[in-house]
Amino acid sequence: MTSTIKVNTITTESGSTLTIGGCGKTVALASGASQTGFGRSGSVNWQTTPKTATFTAADGEGYFINQSSAITMNLPAGSPGAIVAVSDYARNFATYNLTISPNGSEKIGGQAQDAKLDINGQAATFVYVDATKGWVNVQNAEDTETGIPPFIGATGGTITECGNDRIHTFTGPGTFTVNRIATCCAAVNNLVSYVVIAGGGGGGGYYAGGGGGAGGYREVVSPGSPYTGSPTQGYPTPGNRITVTATSFPITVGGGGTAGGDSSASGANNGTAGGTSTFSTITSAGGGFGVGHSGGGTQPTGGSGGSGGGGTGNCGASSGGAGNTPPVTPAQGTNGGNAQASPGDRGGGGGGGGTAAGSNGTPSPGTGGAGGVGATSSINGTPTVRAGGGGGGNGQSSTSPAPAGGGGKGGLGSSPAPGAPGTAGTDNTGGGGGGAGGAPTSVGGAGGSGIVIIRYKFQ
Repeated sequence: MTSTIKVNTITTESGSTLTIGGCGKTVALASGASQTGFGRSGSVNWQTTPKTATFTAADGEGYFINQSSAITMNLPAGSPGAIVAVSDYARNFATYNLTISPNGSEKIGGQAQDAKLDINGQAATFVYVDATKGWVNVQNAEDTETGIPPFIGATGGTITECGNDRIHTFTGPGTFTVNRIATCCAAVNNLVSYVVIAGGGGGGGYYAGGGGGAGGYREVVSPGSPYTGSPTQGYPTPGNRITVTATSFPITVGGGGTAGGDSSASGANNGTAGGTSTFSTITSAGGGFGVGHSGGGTQPTGGSGGSGGGGTGNCGASSGGAGNTPPVTPAQGTNGGNAQASPGDRGGGGGGGGTAAGSNGTPSPGTGGAGGVGATSSINGTPTVRAGGGGGGNGQSSTSPAPAGGGGKGGLGSSPAPGAPGTAGTDNTGGGGGGAGGAPTSVGGAGGSGIVIIRYKFQ
């Protein structure tokens, strides 16, 4: 049997305190009933099904936002004391902004226009005050805390992800800053994977120039962030391993060497060496320059470096430069190809590559040597060839296609018309520049700039 008590007013018998209910009891309003005079507690009822598309909010509710594109939350009609809250469920407001739109001509913070939340992990609570200020944000949080992961946390470069690994790519100078080291399996998870590639050497100019050598190539595949690396990856050698601490690591990315010119002055047609790239204790040497023809006599040797530059193909023999200079284990590069001393038109030698030496140029009809093959690594999630040598330039009488090394192509020979220039190595691969084709008016190709890539387990 249910009893009903009907009263108009409840007042205290004495004193100023009115007690309703007893210890261990709950006082509740019936479903559909409303209250006045108690005021708001400043809280909302959070809806635990995240919103994934544009929606209209209701007074007294809070919403988690889990969008995969920018969406809008439409505010309800404002009345004093109305309250709405939102929180970035997926921690990606910076990528997919949340727009908050007032009802009709109402205002947000005194402005009759939309508001936007664009910081990862952001949460906000809006209370409608009056027609002058409209909805006022009374609590703003920019908190990306999701619990502290037991893995490395770092900033710097362009950041991408592949499975459980995070990848930092530096195409120019920068800083890799480790904010947090791994506490889970620390010995292996603080040992990072990396690829450090220097700038490629410039190709020789003026006449059947040697190809530029590839920038030095060094890599370690950590067991904590595994992928398919190059055959020359150096994890087995302890001195190649980098175990990070919570500090900043300056990154240097070497530029490509300049191309050889078309002057008849001795030595003026050589390319220049590529620039050095560094990460922590790892240094990769710039690629050696390709030799340019100097107008007669014995030709100089190709430049030494990460990989050696190729020799020039006219007026005597010209040797390729030495790779893996200075020496490291495993080798950071290979030797450049030679130009032949036999009579007749000769092609320039190819520049050395990350895993194979440059080919020798051949005599009549004077085909340039192919650039040495580069190294293939999937450190960025996709098999990519880098550090290829530049192709040697063809002799004057050769009209066969220029060899396609892993770096820039060597120039074509063309008689009696001028030969073609060598092509440049691709930037951010450390490719060597191609040698000039067979005519005194040809120039070599510039070397490609280097790159530094760092990979580690982050979840």
